[in-house]
Amino acid sequence: MTENSVVGIILLILNLLVTFKGLQDRQYFEKYKFKIDPILRNKEYGRMFSSGFLHVGWLHFGFNMLALLSFATYLEWVFGYFILAGIYFGSKLGGSLLALYVHRNHGDYSAVGASGAVSGVIFSGIILDPTGSIGFAFIPLEFPAWLMGLIFVAVSIWGIKSPWGNIGHDAHLGGALTGALITMALKPHLVIENWWVILILVVPTLLFLILIIRNPKVLLVENYWGENIGTIKPLKRKKTKSQAQKSKEEKLNQILAKIQNRGKESLSPSEKKWLEDFRKNL
Repeated sequence: MTENSVVGIILLILNLLVTFKGLQDRQYFEKYKFKIDPILRNKEYGRMFSSGFLHVGWLHFGFNMLALLSFATYLEWVFGYFILAGIYFGSKLGGSLLALYVHRNHGDYSAVGASGAVSGVIFSGIILDPTGSIGFAFIPLEFPAWLMGLIFVAVSIWGIKSPWGNIGHDAHLGGALTGALITMALKPHLVIENWWVILILVVPTLLFLILIIRNPKVLLVENYWGENIGTIKPLKRKKTKSQAQKSKEEKLNQILAKIQNRGKESLSPSEKKWLEDFRKNL
């Protein structure tokens, strides 16, 4: 195994150059970031990839590149240059597509960062070696890969359901799932060997995606996870006093016009009762 990933270094340089340009040139940043309306209305699909090379700052850039290089070396040793690149860009596309679906009605939603692609690379490594250890820079602690993956899935699902923080949880989850699925397709024997990690990471993610596709209300209603699907009634707003008065006037005008044109005998029993009640209230 080589000490450094060739693909990882190339991707780091590309991210570095594009991020530097974006931070120096706001117009450039706006032109290539992920944004719903330009993608859906103007068909600027290239934003789904170009946004992955932009970052909001150097700390954002550093975290993503550190995570990428931590896993890219192993994946490059297992799969080679081209497949690693395929996992990276495939995961970026998967993350962008999920973000596009979740925010399809939020025309002003925008995002940048390589997190979706990096999440796919990380999850590919977890599927390959779920019992390995994952550590954090400057923190002398390591955790089982499968446990970090489980926490990641739980936080991402909760973050999509109840948005908090300026974090693209949808892109993270979509990228992670894509990376896992590509790895399983390339090495199908892992589905049998590591069935338990598939069960705790991939299955819940797929079930959540099926849930929000079949029942979009899950993304719109707080504390709702699909109970009694289709039975949620729209909120009925109470009419203000002026609105109620206007409604009564419109009803009275309709009845008076009917009497004028067709006579009082043309009124229905309910209209006669309403008119009588109206007189009493006066």
